[in-house]
Amino acid sequence: MTCFFRYDLRTTDVAGARAFYTAVSRNGDATIFQLHEQAIARGARPHWLGYLQVDDVDSSASAFAARGATLLGPKWVNPEGLEAAVMRDPGGAVIALAKPSPAQTPAANASARGASATGVEWRLLHTADVERAKANYGELFGWAFDPPLDLGSLGIFHPFSWAPGEPLVGAMSDISQRRGVHPHWLFHFTVPALEPALDAVNAGGGSVVARVLVPNGDHIAVCDDPQGAAFALRAPRSH
Repeated sequence: MTCFFRYDLRTTDVAGARAFYTAVSRNGDATIFQLHEQAIARGARPHWLGYLQVDDVDSSASAFAARGATLLGPKWVNPEGLEAAVMRDPGGAVIALAKPSPAQTPAANASARGASATGVEWRLLHTADVERAKANYGELFGWAFDPPLDLGSLGIFHPFSWAPGEPLVGAMSDISQRRGVHPHWLFHFTVPALEPALDAVNAGGGSVVARVLVPNGDHIAVCDDPQGAAFALRAPRSH
């Protein structure tokens, strides 16, 4: 089952970002890296990077590249044994294909149930070519898609699960007609209540871009952190 199992923040101010996310979502223990100068020179902005679990990084990266994805540097291995290749998918969103270290594998498998150690419970891909993205992620990684949902002014969303019969864990959104929205994965962090979290976003120098009430009653706020990395906060319907 190919699913996200890890989320890292790549930013221009590690200490500032850690303090910000600690106040907003108690997520200060997330892995936060300094965004490399070479990446900045290529135009990369601070962002959350999701890691997709694969059995073989090299073969998966080659298969993704054959469909139009771009490898952003060589494969790397961290001291714990995690292997990863950072890529720009065929639609332009940045993602990592990775093989967890043996010690990480149980935590990685927990992502199959939708939740993660960093509190991400929903993943939204903004892309200008939804059908191509559905084919790429579905055929390469086995994801299954529910019928599209028309959410009116929010557009049409294409919910997906990691495999047929599994719970929904994310969606894809068409941005071809949404000016100013670039292709990217937007990760939703769950918080107990939205208003206190948004107060912390504003107090910490971030910004609230949009607020949404989804059909199941949950409240979502799309935000930028002080360095410009996009993320979303999600609170259950009782709030």
